[in-house]
Amino acid sequence: MITDKDSLRRIPSVEKLLRMPVLAGLIERVGHESVKHHVIARLDDLRRSLVEGESRGKPETKPETKPETALWLASENFLEEFCAAVVADVGEGLALSLCPVFNLSGTVIHTNLGRAGLPLAAIAAMQRAAARPVNLEYDLQDGGRGDRDSHIQPLVRELTGAEDATVVNNNAAAVLLIANTLAEGRDVLISRGELVEIGGAFRIPDVMTSAHCRLKEIGTTNRTHLRDYADAIDADTALLMKVHASNYEIRGFTNSVPESELATLARQHNLPFVSDLGSGTLVDLRQFGLPREPTVKKTLQAGANLVCFSGDKLLGGPQAGIIAGDKALIKRIKANPLKRALRVDKITVAALEATLSLYRDPSSLPRRLPILMDLTRPIEEIDAVAHELLPIMQDALKDKATVRIEECQSQIGSGALPLDVLPSRALLITPKAKKGETEAALVRLVQLFRNLNQPVIGRLQSGSLLFDLRCLWDTEGFINQLPEIKRRIGTT
Repeated sequence: MITDKDSLRRIPSVEKLLRMPVLAGLIERVGHESVKHHVIARLDDLRRSLVEGESRGKPETKPETKPETALWLASENFLEEFCAAVVADVGEGLALSLCPVFNLSGTVIHTNLGRAGLPLAAIAAMQRAAARPVNLEYDLQDGGRGDRDSHIQPLVRELTGAEDATVVNNNAAAVLLIANTLAEGRDVLISRGELVEIGGAFRIPDVMTSAHCRLKEIGTTNRTHLRDYADAIDADTALLMKVHASNYEIRGFTNSVPESELATLARQHNLPFVSDLGSGTLVDLRQFGLPREPTVKKTLQAGANLVCFSGDKLLGGPQAGIIAGDKALIKRIKANPLKRALRVDKITVAALEATLSLYRDPSSLPRRLPILMDLTRPIEEIDAVAHELLPIMQDALKDKATVRIEECQSQIGSGALPLDVLPSRALLITPKAKKGETEAALVRLVQLFRNLNQPVIGRLQSGSLLFDLRCLWDTEGFINQLPEIKRRIGTT
């Protein structure tokens, strides 16, 4: 009979375990001290198991009794199995929390899932910039200090007709910087119908407060007229601002003042007029069969002195806030000390330059820009994906859920074209459960897909889990995970 004392004497030393060949490669990758820490932790658990009868010492997840632990310790496979458990521990600890997911939510530009995917040209440019020194702020002509905006400014000028441009880390920062530079301590006139919340409880009034200027509301929620602006202008007025409605649209008895009229009024009072386009686009989306969205170029042509917009929404690039317009105003903005705090790094500059370069050939954008590939994907192609996946999903879920193809509508997302939707196809997964257990079964189903190596993110719809297939391009990768679904269902 094996006694606890016999078992305790069999426990190998830390040094012996660290000399095991199976741990040699691990030590080379993550370091001696890290592996040693995990070895000691598992040995402590093993000793505790022999005394208290419960442990994570064995690689299995179930609790072990003292006799089982003692027998495992005496087995000839103990050292290999123990070291394999250490390898698993280290791997779990090293796993990165940021991971790729399948966006089957039905929202194409999904803020919580990273917004627009980058084109291959931008990814290659990021890799080059990340791997070595670059001329980020170095003038190759005269050898002096350069300007990181110089890599972006010529492209923005070419594509929008702006006199100058600058870049910060997102569009909220762009609005903040503009307001602080041009209106600190003074009034900014904005229509009440444009006092939007742009996500994460971040509201235009809060931006104005942070910029140390005063927001002066004009008109009413649904109707604002040119005379409302004209009547509100006084000696404290610093600028007029128009904010593109984000995530909503007011319909019915409404009125909004066109940019051209606001620009004329601003010029009459020698005030700058700023248009915050939010999502922003550089091309007329109607040429790709999509709804109209105001372009930066048209807004500047209408008379806006400055236009600001995002880089990672309809533009299809990295997170950034781009400010384009009058050269004199851009110069003032760049001189603001906040500009340094809000500037972008070399990786963003590289990705944004590469993305903007694609716009020199607009006709090729649906083939080269992932966001437009998603938005213009033919319904016939999405339907084909649905029919390919249907029998495979039905087999994977078997008695746990029913799966059928459902017509659905995809949202563009992130404040772009809030009421416009795109026809799509989805897999509707409905759990099979007894009365009163449906909700719990649905939660388990959602978690089952969310806990895969590449999580699958769908949306809930009337007691079912819906996977909108518009953004599913890697069908092979999706299908390759389904055996894991079958395995996990088999253990529940």
